[in-house]
Amino acid sequence: MNRLFLPEHAAVEQSLRGLALAHPHLIRLHEQPLYITARHRHPGRRVGLVSGGGSGHEPLHCGFVGQGMLDAAVPGRVFASPHNRQIYEASRAAAGPDGVLHIVKNYTGDRINFGIAAERLRADGIAVRRVLVDDDIATDSAETATGRRGTAATVTVEKLLGAAADQGTRLDDLAALGAHIASASRSIAVAARAQTAPFRGGEAFQLTDGTLEYGVGIHGERAASAQADTGFEPLVDRMIQQVLAALPPDTARVLVLVGGLGATTLLELYAVYTQVCARLAEDGVDVAGRLVGTFVPALDMSGFSLSLTAMHDTWIDLWNSPTRTPAFPVTEFPR
Repeated sequence: MNRLFLPEHAAVEQSLRGLALAHPHLIRLHEQPLYITARHRHPGRRVGLVSGGGSGHEPLHCGFVGQGMLDAAVPGRVFASPHNRQIYEASRAAAGPDGVLHIVKNYTGDRINFGIAAERLRADGIAVRRVLVDDDIATDSAETATGRRGTAATVTVEKLLGAAADQGTRLDDLAALGAHIASASRSIAVAARAQTAPFRGGEAFQLTDGTLEYGVGIHGERAASAQADTGFEPLVDRMIQQVLAALPPDTARVLVLVGGLGATTLLELYAVYTQVCARLAEDGVDVAGRLVGTFVPALDMSGFSLSLTAMHDTWIDLWNSPTRTPAFPVTEFPR
């Protein structure tokens, strides 16, 4: 793509109208302010789950609204945080009898705006807690003042917490579970070509031939430095080694998420997954669950991410629980 064809002020709204029109039985669009809510929720759910962030990462987050996952999602402009009023109104609409849980990626704008919305909700007497997702090991450095970025493991957190919420789990327990899942999840991403700058066209940054951006961010943030492309298998092996090393010691069972960054084909992503499985088997690590596809892209960046979550036995049933959303590929609820 050379650029987004829609003007900037209309792109997100038009996209969400299309999403709602395509899935009228699952989600409802609210335009003033802009957010998405689920049409149905499990009768045992006592806590509303709300997430959100910049657009350009679809299907995250709005594609994961529905039974078994989120009750509401709040989109910002492309690569920009949603406004706190959007978050506040979506949270009021989604709150259950025990309150609302915010699932927030670790970016400054998201933290600030979800924080302001939480203060307003508490002033209204609505209980609210936060789970902060910070899985990106590329920014796990003392030189990174904001800490690890929140990236693809957000999908894992939303899925597992959605299943736990359907079991009637209370707010404080959900928040504790979310923190545990986030702490057990780490990711790294690599790109061979930058995303298109959305409204001006052209690549957002240039890579020289034979190099990769190792440790790229989902908003198109460049890695600390470009690195030589050493080939497919060495690249994937390096990613697995680094992500495994960042997980809790003695991790024996993982959830694997191989995610495209926008322009990477399923042909390539499944090849990556084959290599991941082979390497994990060599290391004696069992794959307890998996997800392969494009779930947290950076518009049309050419690249992929690898996320691993050290799984507990009780989380496996949560991962395999039924879900009905526009984008998560899990079985439907029994009719």
